[in-house]
Amino acid sequence: MRVTRAQRVLLVAIIVTFVAFLDGAVINVALPAMREDLGGGLALQQWVVDGYLITLGAFILIAGSLSDSFGRMRIMRIGLYGFGATSLLCAVAPTALVLVIARILQGAAGALLVPSSLALIISTFAPSEQGKAIGKWTAWTTAAFVVGPLVGGMLVDAASWRLIFAINVLPIAVALWLLAGLGTDAPNPARPRVDVVGAILGVLGLGGPVFALIEQGRLGWSSPAIYLPFVLGIACFAAFLWWENRCDDPMMPLEMFTVRNFGMGNIATVFIYAAFTFGPFVLTVFLQEVGGYTALAAGVATLPAVVLLILLASWFGARADRIGPRLFMTVGPLVCAVGFLLTLTMTSEAAYWTQVLPGISVFGLGMAITVAPLTTAILGAVDPARAGIGSAINNAVARVAGLIAVACTGIIVGSALDLNGYLRAAMVTSALLVVGGLVSLAGIRNPTLTGAGSAVSAEPTP
Repeated sequence: MRVTRAQRVLLVAIIVTFVAFLDGAVINVALPAMREDLGGGLALQQWVVDGYLITLGAFILIAGSLSDSFGRMRIMRIGLYGFGATSLLCAVAPTALVLVIARILQGAAGALLVPSSLALIISTFAPSEQGKAIGKWTAWTTAAFVVGPLVGGMLVDAASWRLIFAINVLPIAVALWLLAGLGTDAPNPARPRVDVVGAILGVLGLGGPVFALIEQGRLGWSSPAIYLPFVLGIACFAAFLWWENRCDDPMMPLEMFTVRNFGMGNIATVFIYAAFTFGPFVLTVFLQEVGGYTALAAGVATLPAVVLLILLASWFGARADRIGPRLFMTVGPLVCAVGFLLTLTMTSEAAYWTQVLPGISVFGLGMAITVAPLTTAILGAVDPARAGIGSAINNAVARVAGLIAVACTGIIVGSALDLNGYLRAAMVTSALLVVGGLVSLAGIRNPTLTGAGSAVSAEPTP
């Protein structure tokens, strides 16, 4: 059976994005083993997660501009080589500091992968086919956040946490081989200048507050080492917004947010993906450190959500193409919220069949309802020529939301995760999801339909 170019593009996009997202999720079940091996406590666990998300969230914006300017496949190849090298550095890290530095570099390489992948889909598939294609892409790539604990658990229990990084070289090699069959794409002759100032301000604007949020439990808010980075980070983020508004070639064009579905969709993304990152992170650590699960058992515990997401996301994406995304973006997060509310029956024993499985299954159903329509709504409001930067902004919003949520773990659960801390985290996760659903209900508008029944944006991006 001959594989078409469109099928190859979709497969490459899935593999490349899956690798980037999997590495952000696989880490969760390995955190207790890393802490035991390298020390550092809860702060190390937060830094290993957030070090990756800081640079991923900040540089994914400039990566979108690079993708549109220099060619999506060229930027994707550079990202794959960088991601492979930094993965190996993580695998051999001798100390906690080296591991955190390697994770920061790894996030920067991962930032080059995501916008290029989705932009390739948008530029390859016809508008009437994009919802279904994005549904497949979303199912497999979002599944990384739930498959991660399973794969990580197997590797940690069977050998070492270091293998969760070393194994990345295999899918990277496959992706590079598939890319070779797609040829090259020409750079944009009218490409804008790279927004270096914006990139620096973005990293500082995220890094300062995240450092303060993670380390405040150890040093206290009265310490200059905490409040100075926090204040300076906020100032840098404000400067970032000012600069992006006046820069000739911004990496995050603020006028794109004036398009209703793009702006409101990204606001919904903040709450929804903060919950998608924070909830599974706390649940996975709780099952091991309090419930006594092995790393593999903690990964298997989340498997029902993966199955539901993979089986149903494409179907819901196709339905959103036909009737619009608003209903799914409203109902999906509310279903997810119900899932985490069901886990409020949790005890220290974490009985799987009665306290974990019902909630994680409902959560998975809600994710399947939400993710493809959310992506379709946001990117459907973007001119195809700006698909790279549109994809980058939405992915940056999602990663930064998760970054801030994880950074707030100590504030929500305390210095160590116990049963009461988990219950507070589950309620916060549910509240975030409810807000995300309500924002979608109030803000998202279904696009008009063509005569063929496919949705097209009623508001072209400026």
